[in-house]
Amino acid sequence: MADGSDHSVLIRDLRQGHNVYVSKSDLVAAILREFIMTGEVLPGTVLRQRDLAERFGVSSTPVREALRSLEFEGLVSFDPHNGSTVVEAAIGGVQEKYQIRAALEGLAAELAAPNGTDEDLAELVESNKELGNSIRSFAEFSELNRRFHFRIYEMAGSPLLMSLLRLLWQSIPNVSQTSRPRSESYHEHEELLRALTERDGETARRVTQRHILGAIPHLGMPEGQDAEAHE
Repeated sequence: MADGSDHSVLIRDLRQGHNVYVSKSDLVAAILREFIMTGEVLPGTVLRQRDLAERFGVSSTPVREALRSLEFEGLVSFDPHNGSTVVEAAIGGVQEKYQIRAALEGLAAELAAPNGTDEDLAELVESNKELGNSIRSFAEFSELNRRFHFRIYEMAGSPLLMSLLRLLWQSIPNVSQTSRPRSESYHEHEELLRALTERDGETARRVTQRHILGAIPHLGMPEGQDAEAHE
């Protein structure tokens, strides 16, 4: 396989129903990013270009480009002697990501406020009721919480903003989950839902930003039954 401009693959975008081209380096980076975020590849793991090239069936060039991208994102570090290594999550870096989340998700909530239908709002109310169920496991709560937030951001009607938010959420490793009390999160979600129901974009933005930033003091604390992930 040549190391040139042929580093692209054709994939099927199931959501949009059309074919799109993705570079091989982007595809390798996406897979490795997912492995790192889900913990399948642990901090301290050395990522060897030759091994990765064989695993993904590509040449060394797209693997090298993928590792450079992940280094730029802060997920791996490069050493001339040891190569690329998966890094430990730094609380400082995670705090910065939460600050960026607050800005972007506040904007998304503001854009969503005038767009939500009665059906959208009813769905969100039911989702938040599920989040209030104290017997759910941490993993179940985390997934429900993600769906709740992204349902709102879908209402914003901005594909670019949605892509940025997906990337940002993926960049926060599982080890950086927050132990914010679930009851606190549930009530703040209710406040956000009231703003959306009233089509009050400014309040929706302000509530969302306060909600996201309020999780920062809880970062790095052990997860528990009464805790919320990625909030």
